[in-house]
Amino acid sequence: MKILILTRKRLLILLSCVLIAVICVGVASYSANKVVATMSEPREIPIYYVDTTEKVCAISFDAAWGNEQTEDLLNTLDEYNVKTTFFLVKQWVDKYPDSVKEIAERGHDVGNHSATHPHMAQLSEEEQLTEISDCNQAVEALTGNRPTLFRAPYGEYDNKLVRNLRGQGMYCVQWNIDSLDWKDPSAQEIVSRIREKLCPGSIILLHNGAKNTPEALPELINAIRGEGYRIVPISQLIPAGDYTTDHEGKMILTDQNSTEKSSEP
Repeated sequence: MKILILTRKRLLILLSCVLIAVICVGVASYSANKVVATMSEPREIPIYYVDTTEKVCAISFDAAWGNEQTEDLLNTLDEYNVKTTFFLVKQWVDKYPDSVKEIAERGHDVGNHSATHPHMAQLSEEEQLTEISDCNQAVEALTGNRPTLFRAPYGEYDNKLVRNLRGQGMYCVQWNIDSLDWKDPSAQEIVSRIREKLCPGSIILLHNGAKNTPEALPELINAIRGEGYRIVPISQLIPAGDYTTDHEGKMILTDQNSTEKSSEP
């Protein structure tokens, strides 16, 4: 029979192995619990479109960089008596303050598109709040109104962003129709793509700096109206009251007695 003699060196090795094993078990247990907690956490989904039987939709423009075409877009919207929603990045607001004022003065929604156009889901909660508040302050200083609508750059969001916005009394708004105008399709292709996907409560995404959007806009307005739809700003498309969003981002009013439109969540 062999007798194992525990020297000091062997004892230290044995204790080290036991310690490593305990740490590994602890890490595995923590990771498993974290995964379970994440899986059990309900997913927060922004508003992509609105649950309604009424033929009504909203056109929106994201503005982050250029400004050469904004005036043409505003003139066309005036000509057709259409009000829309512009989501503005603070950097754009700082660079084109007169355009910001003009958008608001002509009766369009001015929404928040962040301060610096970052990937919001990669930011901490405090960084997200800074992006939101900095843009809100810049817009309010020029227009007198604090935005209640937010669109995440690149359409990227996470649970904490949606909750942060709700805590700020704001809506997180996406879109259910992407015109893909930033890829420079022809004006006819832009209109055809939107017509194919149009449904009651739709929110349409366009960009103020896309090459062919000014040319497409008159035909798009006529096409939408030709289908019997009204075009309103997002603030008028969203109904007042408590709501939920389903897995597709459809905004469903939980208080069925409320029909008034509002920009306050």
